[in-house]
Amino acid sequence: MTLLIDKRPSKPAPTIPENYDPHASREAWTREDAEALFALPFMDVILRAQAVHRDGFTPNTVQMSQLLSIKTGGCAEDCGYCNQSAHFDTGLKAEKMIGMNVILDAAAKAKAGGASRFCMGAAWRAPKDRDMDALCDMVGRVKAMGLETCMTLGMLSDNQAERLAASGLDYYNHNIDTAPEDYGRVISTRTFEDRLHTLNTVRKSGMKVCCGGIVGMGEQAEDRIGLLLTLANLDPAPESVPINALVPVPGTPLGDSEPLHPFDFVRTIAVARIMMPKSYVRLSAGREQMSDETQALCFMAGANSIFVGDTLLTTDNPSETDDAKLFERLGISGE
Repeated sequence: MTLLIDKRPSKPAPTIPENYDPHASREAWTREDAEALFALPFMDVILRAQAVHRDGFTPNTVQMSQLLSIKTGGCAEDCGYCNQSAHFDTGLKAEKMIGMNVILDAAAKAKAGGASRFCMGAAWRAPKDRDMDALCDMVGRVKAMGLETCMTLGMLSDNQAERLAASGLDYYNHNIDTAPEDYGRVISTRTFEDRLHTLNTVRKSGMKVCCGGIVGMGEQAEDRIGLLLTLANLDPAPESVPINALVPVPGTPLGDSEPLHPFDFVRTIAVARIMMPKSYVRLSAGREQMSDETQALCFMAGANSIFVGDTLLTTDNPSETDDAKLFERLGISGE
């Protein structure tokens, strides 16, 4: 498997255009708009993001979701960040789909731990039709426990999306990962247009969209701008926007990427909040590697959703105890 090498020259940092009005209302965001936000002084972009957040959401509350891998490893895709790809030797073995009792037990523990949404992920390029009965049954049973439901299963056909929606699935996660211009560097087995097609399929079915990306994969600042620009201009914008910090895994092509500076990560969260004022912006993968101070800045910048639980699919996540201590220090409550 060969991923494309990024040979684009680095561009200078964005600057604020003359006569730019950061408070003007917009039907669609332009690249100039997004570049201007990224160019704001750090304190200014944080202040504006917090104001936008307070205008649309209850301050000092964070929505909590829990994510369970229902089928791990052996994925046919070659996403350069993922240890579940069959293309890379990461030591992770492919497993069969786990049993219903295991899923329901995990959902019950998630609810008892404060999660309001239970997300189920399978390492597939796309689900097979023979799996749909079991998947729809999972959705119905988890939803009957009083939890919101979410799944991430790869690409969907119209019929599969309609069946999941009919079973009561609230959200479908399908990340675009990075900017369109950077996409070929990260994955070659699926096109960016494939991603957008699946998102359109989910929308047509009536389910809510959970869609975000990953930063810290060696991308340039312009790619983080392009990622948020694409997300914000989806019509409508995703109801849930996970922003992941790469958890580097040895054996993956992007495993030796240089970590993104915490201030650059927080700035990305802030701009996401400003550009998608009605969306839940989720502080997702990578929290285990973040300091409490970095997480606090992300909440100040408008992040209002997290994944809880010790494991996030196949990578570590802060413990319930660590999250509780941090929330207590910050005066934050879960919802």
